[in-house]
Amino acid sequence: MQHRITSADIRNLIGGDEAAFRKIYYVHSEQVYQLAFRFLKSPVWSEEIVQDVFLKLWLNREGLDESGNTWFYLYVITKRLCLNRIREIRKSTLLFDELMHHLEQAHNRTEEEFFAADMDRQAQEIIATLPQQQRLVFNLSRMEGLSHKEIAKQLGVSPNTVKNHMVQALKTLKNALHQSGYTYLIGLLCCQQVTHWIYSFFFMPH
Repeated sequence: MQHRITSADIRNLIGGDEAAFRKIYYVHSEQVYQLAFRFLKSPVWSEEIVQDVFLKLWLNREGLDESGNTWFYLYVITKRLCLNRIREIRKSTLLFDELMHHLEQAHNRTEEEFFAADMDRQAQEIIATLPQQQRLVFNLSRMEGLSHKEIAKQLGVSPNTVKNHMVQALKTLKNALHQSGYTYLIGLLCCQQVTHWIYSFFFMPH
């Protein structure tokens, strides 16, 4: 039997209906667990995230939109809690070593592709908000592989101007990724695809 969450289910949840809550848990708890495991690679930590996510759902149920997408709401909460957990883990040598062990044990190409694709999507959204000249310089440098001198010649500006645009663009990108939590993942994920992505965006020499 296929289950899906309806507007009536969300409306009932908002009203404090425990049966509606149990249905949402039944439908989405495995998805929440799998998403948490992508970040934490630990069954125990992932189960804790599941409990925290649904606790937040219950406590904040009155603020839900009955016409909204329940999974999207849970996805956002799960991702935020996972990134917060990673920040906490980084403060403990013991927990950090444990996380690294989990990452090494669960290392696979599918997870590399997941993080690389998600980082690329967020980066493209950030790049789209850059001032026009910064965005143009950034794309010529990182997407087309031109040097600062080549960009300067093409745009009719000085290499120093190109450099300044790149510095500002990279600063904006790094700050935005930091706010999303990806700077923590950068230091944690020992995978070739993500490493290549970070290198090509931030450290590619000219």
